[in-house]
Amino acid sequence: MAVLADSGSNPDVDLLYDINGLAKDAPHWFDRVMEFVGEYGLLLAMVLLVLWCWWSVRRRGGEDAASSMAALVWAPLAAGLAVLVNVPIRGFVERPRPFVDHQGLDVLVSGKSDFSFVSDHATITMALGVGLFVANRRFGLAGIGLALLEGFCRVYMGVHYPTDVVGGFALGTAVVLLLSPPATALLTPLIRAVERSPRLGRLVRRRPAAENGGDNTLLPSARKSVETEERDLAA
Repeated sequence: MAVLADSGSNPDVDLLYDINGLAKDAPHWFDRVMEFVGEYGLLLAMVLLVLWCWWSVRRRGGEDAASSMAALVWAPLAAGLAVLVNVPIRGFVERPRPFVDHQGLDVLVSGKSDFSFVSDHATITMALGVGLFVANRRFGLAGIGLALLEGFCRVYMGVHYPTDVVGGFALGTAVVLLLSPPATALLTPLIRAVERSPRLGRLVRRRPAAENGGDNTLLPSARKSVETEERDLAA
């Protein structure tokens, strides 16, 4: 198909040059930091945020632990599904990377030869962010913030148009929200079955001390005191 943005008069291209132009004025070390953050760092931060949310939901427990955990499990599954949906979209649009059609960009990452629309990084991070929001609003807002930063980094690095990023945000959000009801309906019974498991149940919610047998264990000195009291009462 025709390139979505093929002229410098296009607002998409103008915004690309404006954001990427910041890289030309920035120190070399800052560009290297942005390269790592945009390529790997924010994806790693999203994974850590998902694990943190899991730990928080597990620690809180409660009657809704299974449903919250099901929504949390759906987040990475939705991100993976969104990337798969993006495969035919990229092949249909066939939009080259911006540095192929536009000169003067400061490209921080070399070797990008695949198509540009839509951004996989933006799709994954926004799907994880929205998925986290469904499970826990506090963590979800943090995840959406990281996704927005990821989108900015991809344009700053000169490897995506702004509309590539917006398209990724839309795709990730759509997959999470549209498929969330049936996905959580299928995952919740499975998570509840795991919760009832003696060994795997701790993945869903923390076991109370009494349930683990901690309250029923007495120190030797305490056990002797109890036995002495029982003998005195019997006498």
